Amino acid sequence: MSLASDLIGKTQIATYARDGAVHIPGLFAEWVDVIKAAIAENMAAPGPYAAENVTDGESGSFFDDYCNWERIPALRDIVENSPCAEAAALIMRSNRAQFFHDHILVKEPGTSKPTPWHQDAPYYFVDGRQNVSFWIPVDPVDEASLRLIKGSHLWDKMVLPVRWLNNGDFYPESSDYLPVPDPDQDPDRYETLEWSMVPGDAVLFDFRAVHGARANMTSRRRRALSLRWVGDDARYVERPGRTSPPFPGHDMSPGQRLREDWFPVVWK
Repeated sequence: MSLASDLIGKTQIATYARDGAVHIPGLFAEWVDVIKAAIAENMAAPGPYAAENVTDGESGSFFDDYCNWERIPALRDIVENSPCAEAAALIMRSNRAQFFHDHILVKEPGTSKPTPWHQDAPYYFVDGRQNVSFWIPVDPVDEASLRLIKGSHLWDKMVLPVRWLNNGDFYPESSDYLPVPDPDQDPDRYETLEWSMVPGDAVLFDFRAVHGARANMTSRRRRALSLRWVGDDARYVERPGRTSPPFPGHDMSPGQRLREDWFPVVWK
């Protein structure tokens, strides 16, 4: 038996399908040092999409960067050799796990910037019900942990994507989307999911699950790696503007599978 199949069974798969997210303790326990090294290397040499999300009047630092796995050996090792690909296939109920992209998110101590409530799907040029994001902290998290709206992956309409730096609309036409929800202002309407986590735990969640994170006003860093995967039914779609990640020059058409030379099938 593999570690992924030891930790992900019928109960976890059913929870994921029902709630849009599931907590898997210890899935990356043996990979914490590798993930820390990958984050350190990425922060020392940021890629072209790196961003600082804290603006004037806000404290701390909120760094994020994505699409670096091909140039950072530790990230490539995690993608190709960790339990992630098999776990993705299991939770998606897919015959294969195709890697989409990596995303590193670091909130330094005393960072007042929360991660806005959002779904990943509207930013992406891929659609399909078989998908999963992994959120893997390498520091203990409680107050600054990932938060999700239970069952939001099943909503009929997607939430308006916003720009993290200023909360502005990501696409020019906002009427096609639901307004961004705020469970803290309307707790009776939305049930949220949130876990205290230790390094090497993972939350697996659907691209359509609405999620965010609190500010990190603690005295310790909050470093996390997110890895995004798609399954058998994933197809390229067009959005009303530049997607994030943009992947310029991909040369795909609506309805096609993602090209495997850019998005490798790691497990099948």
